[in-house]
Amino acid sequence: MDAYLIDAVRTPVGRRGGGLASVHPADLAGHVITAVLERTGVDPAAVDDVVLGCVDTLGPQAGDIARTAWLAAGLPEEVPGVTVDRQCGSSQQALHFAAQAVASGTADLVVAGGVQNMSAVPIGAAMTVGEQFGFRTPFSGSVGWEKRYGGEEISQFRAAELIAHRWNLSRLDMEAYALRSHQRALAAIDGGMFEREIVPLGECVVDEGPRRDTSAARMARLTPLTEGGRVTAATASQISDGASAVLVASGRAVREHGLTPRARVHHLSARGADPVVMLTAPIPATRYALAKAALRIEEIDLFEINEAFASVVLAWLAETGADPERVNVNGGAIALGHPLGATGTKLCATLLNALEQRGGRYGLQVMCEGGGQANVTILERL
Repeated sequence: MDAYLIDAVRTPVGRRGGGLASVHPADLAGHVITAVLERTGVDPAAVDDVVLGCVDTLGPQAGDIARTAWLAAGLPEEVPGVTVDRQCGSSQQALHFAAQAVASGTADLVVAGGVQNMSAVPIGAAMTVGEQFGFRTPFSGSVGWEKRYGGEEISQFRAAELIAHRWNLSRLDMEAYALRSHQRALAAIDGGMFEREIVPLGECVVDEGPRRDTSAARMARLTPLTEGGRVTAATASQISDGASAVLVASGRAVREHGLTPRARVHHLSARGADPVVMLTAPIPATRYALAKAALRIEEIDLFEINEAFASVVLAWLAETGADPERVNVNGGAIALGHPLGATGTKLCATLLNALEQRGGRYGLQVMCEGGGQANVTILERL
């Protein structure tokens, strides 16, 4: 059985402290859920489940934000919701769970998506709050973890540096990539490439992250994130706020509700790699997905790989041989931002629209994730 994408929407991505900073996460998510239902004309009562990704589920993001967001939007109480945490890939995993439910026949209509207000709940808050209970890190005190990995520092910043050194990526290499991300994002905004996927919220009507005044010279003046390192804030994803949602439907739901699918989920999978280097899993995950889908990398028309750091994408490009002109064609998280739990289905919306705009058939989306993991989704445009 197939799983179809009927529509995909997202808020503009707000900068830290920007246009979405004061919006409660339940209202952020409720906004995109309502929008995708209204745009597709689906009766909310016909939805079988709501699956949302979210990281750092504290405070306004606690208590199963998927359920809270649905109810805060005024939608039927009989529809349940569940929140997923696969770190940066949380909403891509939400999409996978939705597609698996639909393809298995256990559901016909599922809203998948994600939300994150990083202005309200700082990145890593769920880890640092544990310090008050005597847990310095999520791993300290685990006999099994320490036996396997010792006292290795587990940090995305260290991981980005390790990748830069392992693949011999210079600071200039990474800054050149980051500048191109901003240039592509600004060209996409100016060309209206995001208009179909964005549902404005209040005065936030366009992505706030891309910097028109950025330059190689400006980037060169920044201090590395670690002493003596190569990675700077300019070559890392931005702290952001936002939400995104996708409506996933079975063939039966398509017929019964008179829906017009925009794409089919051709393949979905997740793989793991070294949790210390952490951010390299997209490389084996991409190879695995292509083999399972019986596709060559040359057959993929467009790629979206999350720009957690420039080093992640550059190492992936070097190992996979993907054409850089097909990768993140409208910019990525370095320019557009990375609202953790929302980014997966945000990238899905962007990939879907880019495939339609360019007449492509297959699109592949992959993200690095905490714990040394990666989700891969291959879409077939219809």
